[in-house]
Amino acid sequence: MFTRMGSATVKCRGARSDACCLCEHAPVTTTPDQHPDEATLDFLRSAFVPEWREPALGYEGVARWEAENRVTLPEPYRTFVTEISNGCSLGPAEDGGLQPLGWLPASWPDLGPRQPADPFPLEAAWPWEDDETVDPDDPRIDAVFTRGSVVLGSEDSQSFWLLLTAGSHRGEVWMVSDVGASPVPGAEAWGFAEWVQRWHSGESWWT
Repeated sequence: MFTRMGSATVKCRGARSDACCLCEHAPVTTTPDQHPDEATLDFLRSAFVPEWREPALGYEGVARWEAENRVTLPEPYRTFVTEISNGCSLGPAEDGGLQPLGWLPASWPDLGPRQPADPFPLEAAWPWEDDETVDPDDPRIDAVFTRGSVVLGSEDSQSFWLLLTAGSHRGEVWMVSDVGASPVPGAEAWGFAEWVQRWHSGESWWT
C-alpha cells in the first residue's frame, strides 16, 4: 500500500555535523542527464513483467512532477518512469515492489513534507544509533528522510530504498531505516539500473 505525498519548501533548522549539513537555500537541479543507451533501456524493459507494471507517466507527466518539485530526476530512472513503467508490484523493493513516483510506503514515518530538490544531507554512511550526539528529535535524521530523494520502496516495512535526486551523490541508491542510512552496497553505490540488475539476478543485496 502506498501513500501519495505532496511537496513543500521549509527552512532547515540549522543543525550541522561531520556527517550532514542542512542548507537553508538549496540549488535546483534542472539540467537533464544524458539519455540512457538502448541496452540499458532494453534491460529495464525485460526486468519488469509487463502485466505487473503501472502505466508510464509520459513526458508531460514527468515534466509536471519535476516542475512542481523543482528538480530533474536522474537517469535512467527518469526515462524508466517516462517510457516504461511508473512503478511495478513485482520487482524491487521486496516489500510490495517498485512504487510510483512521489508515493510513499504505508510504513513510511511521518517526518514532514518531502523536498526532493534540497541536497541530500549525507556524504557518507551514518549509523546514528551509535552516534552519542543524536537524540530522538534530532533534525538531522528528519533531513535524511525528507531531503534530496525519491522513495523507491520498502524492505520488510522497516527499511527504505532511496534514489537520490539532489546533492553530490545524486543518482545513487541508498537505504535508510530507524537506525541509520548508507549507500548500497557500500561507498561505491549502485545507480538505479545496477540496483534493478542486482534484484533481477536473484542474488542477495549484501553479498
